[in-house]
Amino acid sequence: MSLTTHIRVDHYSAVQLAASAARRVAVEQGLSGALPDRAAVLASELASNAARHAVSGSLYVQPLPLRRGVEVLAVDRGPGMADPERCMADGFSTGTSLGSGLGAVRRIADEFTLRSREGTGTLVCARLGEPGDAPADGDPVAGAVRVPADGEDSCGDSWGVAVTDGAHTALVVDGLGHGTAAAEAADLAVRTFHRDPSRPLPELLRSMNRALRRSRGAAVALLRRTEDTMELSSVGNVRIVLLTRDGVRYRFGGQPGVVGWNMPEPRVQRMPAEPGVVPLLHSDGVDDRWTHSPSSFLTALPTPLLAAALVHENRRSRDDATVLTLGPVRSQP
Repeated sequence: MSLTTHIRVDHYSAVQLAASAARRVAVEQGLSGALPDRAAVLASELASNAARHAVSGSLYVQPLPLRRGVEVLAVDRGPGMADPERCMADGFSTGTSLGSGLGAVRRIADEFTLRSREGTGTLVCARLGEPGDAPADGDPVAGAVRVPADGEDSCGDSWGVAVTDGAHTALVVDGLGHGTAAAEAADLAVRTFHRDPSRPLPELLRSMNRALRRSRGAAVALLRRTEDTMELSSVGNVRIVLLTRDGVRYRFGGQPGVVGWNMPEPRVQRMPAEPGVVPLLHSDGVDDRWTHSPSSFLTALPTPLLAAALVHENRRSRDDATVLTLGPVRSQP
């Protein structure tokens, strides 16, 4: 699973860094023709807006979660926009809110999502993929951000999502510590998960426990959603949260232990799958105090923006951090 490139927009030089990162990801994803240059424009415009108008702005550039392409997420604590649609009109510009360039971003992107609130800030998600490579019918609208600890090149966290027979199974894994050894443990857990993600959750955890015995070990959380039910199973300090627009519906803590070392017999919690509930998994690189009193602005965010907002606002910079969210099922028109 590829890393998220985090670019702090604290100087105008970040614009070029963002453009270069988006172009690189597009090339690595095999996007054809002018698509890498278009990805660079998306990142450049969003970084320029943040540099001119925002406070504490960042861009998160990464491959798309579930298909080939590029995702650029922009998050800031700026003044926000009273009228986002007006701000996206061509030629509109103001010294007190974001706006310039957003119209171009919306035209270039395959998928464009923006949320803003005055006094809180603005979040944007722009996605670009290969023409004809549309999201699959029945796939979830997933959001994910995976960043290493400050000063590290590798990330000891990772994630996975699998769609099998009408079920969505999500994984977040946190290798013990951080650095290369933690990353190796996390990557091994993800590979083991993808060999047969349709297996019962306890079997998935047992197979990871066997695979990780010669590694540093990891904390692992699994969530499976079907049309009718939700199943949760977790060992260690990866958090599972069920979120609604009204706030946190449920918090699930993992069983004590380490997958690969001293994993207990896995337990599974089952509950009905309620409409409007967003499953969310995150490592302890994100401070879980955000669950105590989340704002209505946060809980109403679409899943890609929700993942970016949680990392941006609640990340512990000395640790790896990963957030994975599962939104509603896609349906083709």
